[in-house]
Amino acid sequence: VSVWADVLLDKFAYGRPSHRWLQDLATHGLHMSAGTLAGGLQTLLPLFKPVEEAIITKLRSEHHWHADETRWAVFIDLEGKVGHRWYLWVFHSPSAVYYALDPTRSAEVIERALAGVEEGKLSVDRYSAYKKFASLHLKIVLAFCWAHVRRDFLEVANAHPTLASWALLWVDAIANLYHLNAERLKAEPGSAAYAQAQTRLEQAIKAMVAMREKQLANSRLATPAAKVLTSMANHWSGLTVFVEFPWVPMDNNTAERAMRGPVVGRNNFRGSGALWAGNLAATMYGLLATLKLSKINARTWLTAYLQACADNGGQAPQDINAFLPWSMDADRLRVMRACPVTTDPSADNTPCATSAAAPRAAYQTGADFIGSPNTVATPSAAYQSIIRPIPHPIPHPIPHPTTQPEGIDSS
Repeated sequence: VSVWADVLLDKFAYGRPSHRWLQDLATHGLHMSAGTLAGGLQTLLPLFKPVEEAIITKLRSEHHWHADETRWAVFIDLEGKVGHRWYLWVFHSPSAVYYALDPTRSAEVIERALAGVEEGKLSVDRYSAYKKFASLHLKIVLAFCWAHVRRDFLEVANAHPTLASWALLWVDAIANLYHLNAERLKAEPGSAAYAQAQTRLEQAIKAMVAMREKQLANSRLATPAAKVLTSMANHWSGLTVFVEFPWVPMDNNTAERAMRGPVVGRNNFRGSGALWAGNLAATMYGLLATLKLSKINARTWLTAYLQACADNGGQAPQDINAFLPWSMDADRLRVMRACPVTTDPSADNTPCATSAAAPRAAYQTGADFIGSPNTVATPSAAYQSIIRPIPHPIPHPIPHPTTQPEGIDSS
């Protein structure tokens, strides 16, 4: 269990290619073939599907989402598709994060991710697929991103030095909106201070509209400046959703930050060599991001969940509620937020005071999913509530292919 928890974290939380993990593992005196690793990861994928389905259900039950997409290579030949460029989409609600891998950037991906959702706020950039989705679901309100608008003005300033002063005045005006919104959010809703902050924000919005319309009416306005202002006007209703609904952020930075981990992985291991590998990446990115929202220690969660799968004969637990953050009580959350126990008797197994060597020490608790002999750790009393010592020996559920299967990265 500890080995598979470590490889999943190493690859999908920290972005390291699998072959480098194997090299690191060998320095600890443990050797695993690339084929065994790939076969094991493929076997793990269905174990996480019930959790992913629960994440999607939770996502759809909420009323505000951030969404974004980025390229992801999948090195398979798909009939009718030229090249290997696929897209990794993220859908981020207050409690859940879901990633979808798809060969297209079409609105159908959004339809599938938010199936059954008819009302809510969707924070996005200005990509046309989101607009199409909203046109088919009239109670879905798109909240456009002020960070993208700010970027428009900065690009004008960089590309057209004669317009730099003009563009930077708009950048300052946008910064003022962020400041006024932050001041409003600091105030207690319903208080006099909140009402005053709301009034100041609305006045700034009106002043910005007046300035925009005055400049657009000027026939001598440079084309790059007119283009940026026209785009702002065309997206104005979505840019001002936050004024009426303070809980909607001014930008889509939440989704863009959620893409940082996948982009690191994409740069380091170049994508996925098989469709199952791409689906595993999407599943793990969503799981790890969801756990992070609840401040759950991913290693503790993975260790407990994989142990439950091992106890259930290599199948997902029949009841996964104990592993869903929104179904956990305070005691369960406290345990899941703590660091997992190590075999080092000198290690402090209270919440996250373990040394850098602790994850490696955990190997000695047994590579039970690959059939190696193991030494059983002695968990703390709190940790006993989520994981039991591994029986010896444990059945061997993962095949050992004689050749390296498709899907292992070769970077």
